[in-house]
Amino acid sequence: MDFRTELIKSIQTTFDQELKNYKADRTYKSVIKNVTAKGYIILDETGCERTVKCAIPGLSLHAGQHVWVKEPLADIRNIHICGVL
Repeated sequence: MDFRTELIKSIQTTFDQELKNYKADRTYKSVIKNVTAKGYIILDETGCERTVKCAIPGLSLHAGQHVWVKEPLADIRNIHICGVL
């Protein structure tokens, strides 16, 4: 085989493995579906409903409002509202 092709495949494999293990904050737009005593029900990136808290003190939100949602280090358990659109 051609050494250039093998080198490119090796680099691509290494790159793919590193991306798979990469964890970073993800921020995306969402909408509040409902407000409950436990928090705000929003849609996450996959379209599933999640109950989350708002990280902005003293701010009250309502159903239908568009918000920014953050997943710290791609951990869905720590998802929270971090801004309002």
